[in-house]
Amino acid sequence: MTQSRRDMLRQLAALAGVGAGASLFNLEAIGQEAKDPRFLIVLCASGGGSIIDGPLALRESESANPSTVNCFPDSLVTGWSGSPFRAVDLSSDAIGPIPAPFSVKPSDFFGRRREDLMVATLTGTSVNHQVAQRRSITGNEAWRGRTLQELVAWQYGADAPIPNVHLVAGMGFNDSGTDASVPTYARRQIVADPLVWPLSLDGGRGVQGGLSPEVLAAVRGHRDNQFEPKTRFDQIFKSSPRLAEWKNLRGAPQAKIEDLDLITRLMLAPDGGNFPLGEYGLGSSPSGDAVRAVFPDYATDPLHAQAALAFLLLKYRVSVSVTLGPNFSFVFKEGGEATNGLPENSVLNPPLAFDFSHQGHRAGQAVVWSRLYQIIDGLMTLLKAEDFGDGTSFWDRTMIYVATEFGREKTRPSGAQEWGTGHDLNNGVMVFSPLVPGDTLLGGVDPDTGLTYGFDPVTGDPDPGRETAEAEIFAGLLGALDIDTSGSGLPSVPAMRRA
Repeated sequence: MTQSRRDMLRQLAALAGVGAGASLFNLEAIGQEAKDPRFLIVLCASGGGSIIDGPLALRESESANPSTVNCFPDSLVTGWSGSPFRAVDLSSDAIGPIPAPFSVKPSDFFGRRREDLMVATLTGTSVNHQVAQRRSITGNEAWRGRTLQELVAWQYGADAPIPNVHLVAGMGFNDSGTDASVPTYARRQIVADPLVWPLSLDGGRGVQGGLSPEVLAAVRGHRDNQFEPKTRFDQIFKSSPRLAEWKNLRGAPQAKIEDLDLITRLMLAPDGGNFPLGEYGLGSSPSGDAVRAVFPDYATDPLHAQAALAFLLLKYRVSVSVTLGPNFSFVFKEGGEATNGLPENSVLNPPLAFDFSHQGHRAGQAVVWSRLYQIIDGLMTLLKAEDFGDGTSFWDRTMIYVATEFGREKTRPSGAQEWGTGHDLNNGVMVFSPLVPGDTLLGGVDPDTGLTYGFDPVTGDPDPGRETAEAEIFAGLLGALDIDTSGSGLPSVPAMRRA
């Protein structure tokens, strides 16, 4: 807080992508309320989450090739009567070559949350990270290159200030669509740092000692009418539609955004310490205590900060689609005692997230899946407790789509309990939502090969001779979200929608 506000906001603008050529806000509807929205949370399983290391784990006793197929000792696999899902509680003294012990217990999570889980098998079309990530949100360009996030924002976000927010950057998961007919307001807005981004949502507050509205208006007027028109840049580009749009955003629309007090509502941090908010006339979000209780590592773990802000964006009707997930950076908790290496459970995100499976498949998958389950569990807790205002909760209208680029190889060296895997087109996706059939598997797994197989898109019956395509998953998700797909040419996949 020693740098000037101007310097801080300049950096925030660069970080958050402000003014990157797309409108940040829906200018016509600021301050209005969405009438009957659905909310989409895209949780990115970055690096390639293997579905048979998650809810479709195989027992060794089920396979004709137990020593060479990726399956688990029966004693480690927890199942539930009448449920297709399994959980593998796992512990080890290392995560591949990383000397860090861990212990995960996903059976607790699935015991509570499987009633809202649907798994749909899938065979993708690329094992390139960036390409496959994009295809997971476009269905392999299934509808004119539009993304799931854009379509949700387009249909349900016309009344939301910033309908389509991406809290993780630099991946195909947050690509823009290629259809120019998508309204500007529905396109992505990337947020690089959830902790400080709210400071960029008000042009006058956060100045020590205060800044009167009259002074701020005078400064802005001088900028608009005196300073900028004389600059070489303005003289060259004054006819540019993008520059005109940016100038428009800085006028009445910006004032309306500031009137929503998002600089307070979305502020994750409490007052004090590194965030002396009170000294600058600011305060923490009214929901700050609730989100910090669920995501306590918000200040040190980027994924906790993303999840906390994701909830606030939905709660305050700022957004209808939020994208978040781990990136490829190494994240660990400092402190604790250890004799050799890092303390137990101190590694939160191994390098490359799920793609650490190249070095240590079983442990890497277990640690990162457990990380995502924690985020899902926290978001569900908050959304279930939040009244939408009509007797339903926010969760009743929300879908968490766990998007991943591909699976992993299904075989292992004979009897190996740890090994490295490459990418594999064959996999499946998890969807948590009351909008999809709960405790339901669409498709299945061949226990002798570890390969998933498809399902009938109408009845949902398993079909061992069929592969489910990316476009079908895309269409099924849109159907469950009640998106109008008329004229799209997309297949009908009613099996993915709760009756």
